[in-house]
Amino acid sequence: MNRFIQERVKADLGRKMVFITGPRQVGKTCMAKNIAALYKSPQYLNYDNLQDQRIIHEQSWSLKADLLVLDEIHKMKDWKKFLKGVYDGRQEQQAILVTGSARLDTFRQSGESLAGRYFHYRLHPFSVKELAGILRPEEALERLIRLGGFPEPFLSGSEVEAERWRRQYYTDLIREDILEFGRLHEIRVMRFLLEMLRERVGSPLSYASLAGDLKAAPNTIRRYIEILESLYIVFMVYPFHRNIARAIQKEPKLYFYDTGLVATDATRLENAVAVCLKKHVDFLSDTGGIETELCYLRTKEKKEIDFVLAENNKPRTLIEVKTTESTPAPVLSYFQKRIDGVQAIQLVQHLRQPQNAAGIQVVGAAEWLSELSA
Repeated sequence: MNRFIQERVKADLGRKMVFITGPRQVGKTCMAKNIAALYKSPQYLNYDNLQDQRIIHEQSWSLKADLLVLDEIHKMKDWKKFLKGVYDGRQEQQAILVTGSARLDTFRQSGESLAGRYFHYRLHPFSVKELAGILRPEEALERLIRLGGFPEPFLSGSEVEAERWRRQYYTDLIREDILEFGRLHEIRVMRFLLEMLRERVGSPLSYASLAGDLKAAPNTIRRYIEILESLYIVFMVYPFHRNIARAIQKEPKLYFYDTGLVATDATRLENAVAVCLKKHVDFLSDTGGIETELCYLRTKEKKEIDFVLAENNKPRTLIEVKTTESTPAPVLSYFQKRIDGVQAIQLVQHLRQPQNAAGIQVVGAAEWLSELSA
């Protein structure tokens, strides 16, 4: 199965290096090998493999390699300086593809500059749009809610197998990646935090409340959550505010990249929609430089919209998510009357008939999500 960014990556490899980052086991290596199969003489090297590591250090890969794939290269000391030299001294027409875990995305932001030498893509879990050519949108959304969008559990089709995968996946993340990334010794606290966050999906997040429950300082909890973000375990959706600094200071909402990890059925649909919207805005940014923000909207009177897509610091689309309710939410009408030119949409998972009520579109969630960019 070709992934949603594969054709774009292939095209960009003819111009610059391409970096692909994303969660572990989201399909980066598999996609890199699919791309490699399109070349005449590709060479794949994984820094975790001792033999490949020696070849990388010695730069003794084949001179005929028309595509060089370097996986987990960020684990090498001074890897950015190394890549800069490799790229500047590469054979004519040689393409370079660099893949790695979320830490690559974090580490590329500091140290030696690679400016002007690469394009960056984020590989996300499956979405309704990506699966639309394989499954009916309604079936795709139902399976994403039930199994999550990571390839192995999703393709298993089994909730039992998905749960087995998930248990091992997060055990390894906490024991290995989180400890290494943050040099943390409070693994027990981190595990409890992750369990607590599963119950708080879609609600404004209070660091002080979490700190009180875990007997830790709020800044410590904030740091732990930043690590979870950096490892593509969770992502934050901040309240919309024209003053960006003020928006960041307000309480964000938290969602998991793996919808299957969400504890309550009531919030799994909202989390699945959040993942699809996050993938949509990141794709627009990575492929076209279009800065679309994913936010939510909340007033002092606690009138709240689940999601807002904003462009140029202006709300463009208001989105409410419902399981069965087809009557337009009053909050959509409230904000639509107060924001010029905004589109108001109510996404309903189980909808008998789409409708347009006083300018508010009530549509099937799966069908609408299948029309996003990614």
